[in-house]
Amino acid sequence: MANVLVPLAEGFEEIEAVNLIDIMRRGGISVDIAYLGGEFASDLVTGANGIVIQAQIDINLVSSYDYDMIVLPGGNGGTNRLAQNAKVQSLLKEFKSKDKYIGAICAAPYALHVAGVLSHNYTAYPTTEERIRHEGYTDKEKVVTDGKVMTSRGPGTAICFGLEIIKTLVGNETYEVVKKGTLSDFC
Repeated sequence: MANVLVPLAEGFEEIEAVNLIDIMRRGGISVDIAYLGGEFASDLVTGANGIVIQAQIDINLVSSYDYDMIVLPGGNGGTNRLAQNAKVQSLLKEFKSKDKYIGAICAAPYALHVAGVLSHNYTAYPTTEERIRHEGYTDKEKVVTDGKVMTSRGPGTAICFGLEIIKTLVGNETYEVVKKGTLSDFC
């Protein structure tokens, strides 16, 4: 079974996080939700629109050895916190050095850029490329895979992104079953 880590930071985009976690779990992927730890940290993480998600593990207790992929949901506030968090940045670099999969959606490719792990070709929420670079950016694809780095555009592409993760980590047969079962013909 594939294992994926999804770190949540205050201000994350709820549609992206919930859709990604749900779709991946439907595909048989084990997903751990991590919160940014610290002295005053809580496992209850509030998203950009006030929805609270309970995370399962302190990011500081996470090891890259336990996961096949790390996936960052977007949301401007959450992305900035992920980009500034030393443990998240360290994990991204470890995943890259171990040739493991890395994913980010919406504004979160910025956190990959800060860590120096964003591949040349990518997509993101419109205007995010202004914080990263225009070269290699496209707004023509819902999901872009370049090597072992996968990126997606935003809330409306979260299901498609989750399905691509299933296809990559589990296989085409499971991808087709989940796609059909969720009526995701738009992907």
